[in-house]
Amino acid sequence: MPSWDSAPADDLWTEACGKDRWLGTTETLEQDVRRISDARLWNFRIVASKSLVEYARERLSRQLAASGASPQAINNAKSLFDPNALTLGFARRFATYKRPNLLLHDPERLLRLLTNAERPVQLIIAGKAHPADQSGQSLIQQWTHFIRRPEARPHVIFLSDYDMLLTEHLVQGVDVWINTPRRPWEACGTSGMKVLVNGGINLSELDGWWAEAYTPEVGWALGDSQEHDEDTAWDAVEAEALYDLLERKVIPEFYARDKNGIPTAWVARMRESMACLTPRFSANRSVREYNEQHYLPSAAAYRKRAARKGAVGRQVVDWRHMVEQKWATLHFGEVKIETNGKQHVFEVSVYLNDLDPKAVHVELYADGVNSVTPVRQEMKRGRRLADASGGYVYSAVVPANRPATDYTARVIPSCDGVLVPLEDAHILWQR
Repeated sequence: MPSWDSAPADDLWTEACGKDRWLGTTETLEQDVRRISDARLWNFRIVASKSLVEYARERLSRQLAASGASPQAINNAKSLFDPNALTLGFARRFATYKRPNLLLHDPERLLRLLTNAERPVQLIIAGKAHPADQSGQSLIQQWTHFIRRPEARPHVIFLSDYDMLLTEHLVQGVDVWINTPRRPWEACGTSGMKVLVNGGINLSELDGWWAEAYTPEVGWALGDSQEHDEDTAWDAVEAEALYDLLERKVIPEFYARDKNGIPTAWVARMRESMACLTPRFSANRSVREYNEQHYLPSAAAYRKRAARKGAVGRQVVDWRHMVEQKWATLHFGEVKIETNGKQHVFEVSVYLNDLDPKAVHVELYADGVNSVTPVRQEMKRGRRLADASGGYVYSAVVPANRPATDYTARVIPSCDGVLVPLEDAHILWQR
C-alpha cells in the first residue's frame, strides 16, 4: 500500500490509523477511517485533484514539445483542465477485450457529458498497445481523432509513454477510475485497487476483483454478471448504461454540494470505499493471510515431523507406502439409498481388505451449484460385513433438496497432518 498512496493520503491515513497501520493486523482500520470528517476528506481530495492536474499539464506540455507541436499548443496545455471539475481516469494496456473505446460508442453523447457548462467533466486517458496488436493501436487512433476535435480538446487528454510512474500519479488523483473489460477476461484489475487508498471511486464492469468487491455503497457497476462473448449488440447496451451511470448518478452526485461546498453523498461513498475495500484488497492483507494460513502452519508441520529425529516423518512415509501397496485392492460393494421426507440416507459397502480403516476417509461428494463450494459429507463407519475381508458399511445423511443422484461416495487417504491430495493423490470413486 505505501508504494501507491500519495503523500497527502499517507498523512490522512496516519492521522486516522497511525503510522504503523500496514505493519500488523488491519481490523481497526475500517472504523478508524469512518471517523474522518467530511471536511477533512474533501480537502484531501481537493489537494489530490490539484496535484494531478498540475502533473497532467506538465507531462502533456513535454509530450507536445517532443512531438513538434506549436508553441501555442504547448502553452495552452499548461492551463488545461480545472482542478475543481470531475476527473475521470482510464489507463491500461489497449486491447480489444478491455474495450477501452466503450466510452466512444456515442461520441456526441460523450461530448455533451464533457462540455456541460454547469457540471463539466474531464477525462485523462493513458495506455499502450502491443507493437504487434494492430487492433489495439487502432483503438488509440480513434481516441486521438476524437481528442483533436476542437470541442473535445479542452476536456480530454491522452498521455503517452504509459508506465508505472504515470499510473501512480493517475491513481492518486482521479475522482473516478473507469474499467470496461469484456467479462470474463479481466484477470484481476489491480489498478482499481490502487485507487482505493487515495480516495478515488471505481466505476467498473462486474469482472475481476470488482465482481467480488462491489456493493452500491462503494462505487458503481456495469454489466449483469453474465458472459456475452464478443457481442457488439451487448457492447452497445453497456455503453448506453455507462453514459446513463455518468449522466444520472456519478456527475450529479459529485456536483451536489451542501452549504459548505462539500458533496456529502460523494464523500460518504468515498469514505465507505476507503474503509471497506482498502484493507481488504491490499498486498498487506494477502501476505499476512499467506503467512497465517499457509507458511506458519507449514513451518509448524515441518517442526513436528522433524522432531525426535524425524519420528513423525517416518510414520508418514510408512503410511504412504502402505496406501500405495494396498490401494489397488479397495473396491465398493452394494449401495443403498433411502429418501425419508427431507433427507437422503446413504449406505455404502466398502471393502478395504487388510488396509487399516483409519488410513482412509469415506465421504459423499456433490459438485457445487451456482458457484457454491462442493458438498463433502463424511460417511461414518458402521458394522463390519460378515465373510468379507475388511468390508464395512459406511452411512451418511444429506438433505433431500438435491437429487440423490447428485451424490457419489468416494474413498480418499487420511493421515493426521498429511495434506491430501498434495502428498497423496489417490482417490477411489463409487462407480
